[in-house]
Amino acid sequence: MRGNINIFSFQHIRISFYLCLWLAISPVYAQSPSANAVASAHPLATQAGLEVLEQGGNAFDAAVAITAALAVVEPTGSGLGGGGFWLLHRESDQKKVMIDGREMAPGFAHRRMYLDENDNVRERASLDGPLAGGIPGIPAGLVYLAMNYGRLPLSISMAPAIKYAQQGFPISSGLSQSIERAREDFQSYPSSSKIFLPEGNVPDAGYQLIQADLAATLKSIANQGFAGFYQGEMASKIVQGMTANGGIWTAEDLQNYVVLERRPFETNYKDIKIVSASPPSSGGIVMGQILKILEHFDLENMDYVSRAHYVIEAARRAYRDRAVFLGDPDFVEIPEQRLLDDDYIEGLALTIDPLNATPSDKLGELPEIRNKGNSTTHFSVLDKEGNRVAGTLSINRGFGSKFVIPGTGVLVNNEMDDFAIKPENPNSYGLIGYEANAIEPRKRPLSSMTPTFVESEERVGILGTPGGSRIITMVLLGVLDFSSGKLPESWVDLPRFHHQYKPDTVYFERNAFTTDEQQALISRGHQLRESRRLYGNMHAIMWDKRTNYIYAASDKRGEGKAETR
Repeated sequence: MRGNINIFSFQHIRISFYLCLWLAISPVYAQSPSANAVASAHPLATQAGLEVLEQGGNAFDAAVAITAALAVVEPTGSGLGGGGFWLLHRESDQKKVMIDGREMAPGFAHRRMYLDENDNVRERASLDGPLAGGIPGIPAGLVYLAMNYGRLPLSISMAPAIKYAQQGFPISSGLSQSIERAREDFQSYPSSSKIFLPEGNVPDAGYQLIQADLAATLKSIANQGFAGFYQGEMASKIVQGMTANGGIWTAEDLQNYVVLERRPFETNYKDIKIVSASPPSSGGIVMGQILKILEHFDLENMDYVSRAHYVIEAARRAYRDRAVFLGDPDFVEIPEQRLLDDDYIEGLALTIDPLNATPSDKLGELPEIRNKGNSTTHFSVLDKEGNRVAGTLSINRGFGSKFVIPGTGVLVNNEMDDFAIKPENPNSYGLIGYEANAIEPRKRPLSSMTPTFVESEERVGILGTPGGSRIITMVLLGVLDFSSGKLPESWVDLPRFHHQYKPDTVYFERNAFTTDEQQALISRGHQLRESRRLYGNMHAIMWDKRTNYIYAASDKRGEGKAETR
């Protein structure tokens, strides 16, 4: 008996030794972040998010605060008259969901609404004025986030935005310059001029911009929820203001607007998981295709020109499929499995010539034609519980349609331009589309917004950016940088380049390629065009679980702020 006890004790000691050794050498990862973090396009919006977190709110309450604040302080990019996607991760049950607050076409919308009697596109008809606007989703999204995921009442989470609208805020030189560019358009609408051209002049930097009507609209939503915008007195004011100026919105359009929960797009690239926007955003699928194509090549061991060549060629192929197949999934059947099928992806990869660009017209026939932007915004949030939000919001072009609904302070979007106005006719971002993205009543236009999470065992990233058709490739470059082990400061600072199938052109920032690199790409057959200005405005957060350190970064191209607290 004594011998058995000794043997047992020895085995027990040995097992304990190896268990302790395993624990000593095994990585220990933090279970919850050490701080809250917010990165957004305006310091006041970042402040609003952090204030709400410090009042006991979670990341979803912060998303409400930031979204509402941006509607006040960044009118070029988003607002109550626009729409967006909020990508959520709830730590308690690991739920991931995309909240779809995209605009919807009005009930009286039809395919020929922007064409003349000869089937030609009427210049700027889908961009300027009330007729260009889809039914907004931002107000409904605020209410939905607060009711279904937040902890705080709207009266608390929207309080900073109401204060900024009611008491005013000093405008930046960038906003002053944007107003200058839109001066002639604002002059067409007294309700817009009243706000943005005080006494008929472009306000200088530092001017205290007060938006009393917008403050009243924000209060109406905070007090009444959905009904405070889409029903009752406010809805009547909206419809009356739109129809009196040539719009086609109805009370039924507002009453019938719905926020949708959609399953996010998910894929893997090497050892990381990507969670991103799903249709009616093209972002996740297009980026997923590009990444799956690139997995067939050893990018890490390539020179910069070769790496850029493969990224460009993969993007060319994915954007072609975007033009043909993607639209509102409630109206068209999207062949997602086929587009991401391993054999199909391998076939696309095999068509890439390592030394020569493939002319876009050589990628295959497009469907038979049937005759029947940079002004967006993004924010990222992480709270101490591990909840996170990537939110990308838009009114499309700068200041949307430039039309403010009288008595509301609400700038109307011009997202109807994101539909395929006419097959193969490019929109304002140069993107073409076909039947899948044709105008139909209550349909949501295809988007490029790409709010994204990137995850590995050791790290979690949150990122996104404005930039119209270039959003997807900007986020793609950030994801590849995450995969290479870089930090958010690098993701947001990366020089950018882009290809979108048509036009058959590589757009690039002036610091993206040296003169020699440009010549090397031209020798491979690429047509290059340097962008006149830097583009994009990325805001990103990363949680390093190994050190429990939170990194946050805002794009130096903009005036945003990233802060941990």
